[in-house]
Amino acid sequence: MNGARKVAKIHPFFSKSGASTSTNPSGFQWLKPSLGPKRTCLHGVNLSPLASSKVAAFDLDGTLIKSNHNNRRKGAEALKWAWWRDAVPSKLQELHQDGYSILLISNQNLKAAALEDWKKKIPLIAAALPTVPFRLLAASAKDGYRKPMPGMWYEVERIFNERDVEIDKKSSFFVGDAAGRPDDFASTDRKWAINVGIPFYTPEEYFLGLPAAPYKLPGFHVSGLPPTTETPSPPDATIVPQPLKPELVLFTGFPCLGKSSFYRKHFAPVGYIHINQDTLRTRAKCVKAAEEALRTRKSCVIDNTNRDIATRKLYVNLAKKVGVTARCFLFTGSMDLAWHNNLYRAYNQPPSSGTEPPRDLLPYLAFIGFRDNYEEPKTSEGFSEVIKMDWSFNGDEEARTRWNMWLQIDGK
Repeated sequence: MNGARKVAKIHPFFSKSGASTSTNPSGFQWLKPSLGPKRTCLHGVNLSPLASSKVAAFDLDGTLIKSNHNNRRKGAEALKWAWWRDAVPSKLQELHQDGYSILLISNQNLKAAALEDWKKKIPLIAAALPTVPFRLLAASAKDGYRKPMPGMWYEVERIFNERDVEIDKKSSFFVGDAAGRPDDFASTDRKWAINVGIPFYTPEEYFLGLPAAPYKLPGFHVSGLPPTTETPSPPDATIVPQPLKPELVLFTGFPCLGKSSFYRKHFAPVGYIHINQDTLRTRAKCVKAAEEALRTRKSCVIDNTNRDIATRKLYVNLAKKVGVTARCFLFTGSMDLAWHNNLYRAYNQPPSSGTEPPRDLLPYLAFIGFRDNYEEPKTSEGFSEVIKMDWSFNGDEEARTRWNMWLQIDGK
């Protein structure tokens, strides 16, 4: 013996922080993005993950590896990482041996350079899991794939359905650190699990066996709304007068409170002309179209937000000039509800719901602008009546389930 101490080799699976320094270790590969016009859902696989009815899903930062939310590093420093706790890799190995499909579900809304650095780190983590197949999905933008919105789960379901596998939600679960606890930076992980309908655990609960901690889920949720029906106020108000006579109907209210749906349900069937600035582009063209309709003795609906007295005055004066009645329908509902509906119809509405045509997301500034410049309409402006309509959801069971989900990012 020469006195040299023999050092036992440690399999990289049990490495504490992923000792590999190669930026392209074998086993993991990024797949070509194919989702959406901007391809914002990143997709990668380690080894050859199988589709199983049991899914074990995990957030990444702060759950499987230590978080660097407050310290975004660059270059070689960005490739450094460490397991959240030493037990993480062996627990993932156990899940794989027990027949679970392992998913990593992560929000990564980063600038281009930082996102490329992050993508280089994932193969290093995978190299420390040489016998654990997993699938990773990452939302790289603030859209329908970003937690708490369930877009990444829909993509997982699509992949599994192609393999004729139905996920057993009761046997599946999600582990994440954004759980709404007092010291958590957010509650998006817990909300995501609620949205997709699977049990949720914090890393402390799942890996360390600690008891559940108190938590709160801040922000807007439709469960807090009072029950409403499509009943006008005052209740004896007539939506469409009988017999029909030429009139100008003006809508006002936040975007996304059902004004266009209301027109299609009540006014389109009896021939009212639809005038909308989203289509005509300018207010002047809307006023001109309204005058053309009224001068041919056709009723019309001004389906814009019409937030202030000055805007509404243009149409009230036109009605007086042509000699017809002007009525106003005020669509009530908070800015939070309107923004929620905006997210729903842009990102989470079932393709076949039929409740609303697909629409792009309206910018948040559109809602702030309405709120900050809104003047409540009154009959003193020249309307024969102002009728209030509360928001009421119309849709099938699947549509309502999706509308009932947490959709708003914490703090907005």
